[in-house]
Amino acid sequence: MKSSALRVVREPVSTVDLDAAEQAAGDFLRALGVSLESESLRGTPGRMARAYAELFSPRPFDLTTFPNDEGYDELVLARGIPVRSVCEHHLLPFVGVAHVGYLPGDRILGLSKLARIVEHFACRPQVQERLTKQVADWLDDHLSPKGVGVVVEAEHSCMTLRGVQAAGAKTVTSTLLGTLRSDNRSREEFLALTRG
Repeated sequence: MKSSALRVVREPVSTVDLDAAEQAAGDFLRALGVSLESESLRGTPGRMARAYAELFSPRPFDLTTFPNDEGYDELVLARGIPVRSVCEHHLLPFVGVAHVGYLPGDRILGLSKLARIVEHFACRPQVQERLTKQVADWLDDHLSPKGVGVVVEAEHSCMTLRGVQAAGAKTVTSTLLGTLRSDNRSREEFLALTRG
């Protein structure tokens, strides 16, 4: 089976300046009244800078596709893909799972790439609604399937640790494209499978 690999297209990313980020993190903590004099806190600004740099840096990958020689026309679904991102409004984490599926057209996708695509779009300050749509649109654009479905379930620490403090509350977002949006039976099958 002949495969084809497309390089993931990246948005322009400015150079990471860890020294400036560490300085800013120290200034931020001191402005909030946190003393950095103790041995355990002295290295915190550097750890903060490296942690956020890691959170905002997706790993590169190739989108490997294969001809759909067998004419497979049923749903392909990866359920429970871990999601970790950072809310762009408060820079606090949100974590959960994504369920990503598609109805193949002429090509099928290497299964691990479904998780890689989720990770790629989650590695930046985000809102869950945009993340869900970006994953679906990217698959639709690069794979040309008959349909795409993405459901993301996540707990947002900006909602559970502060403000309303609604511990345990989860947000669910979905994007359905093509046949998974227009055909009731396909849509119901996808949504039923995402619920497990």
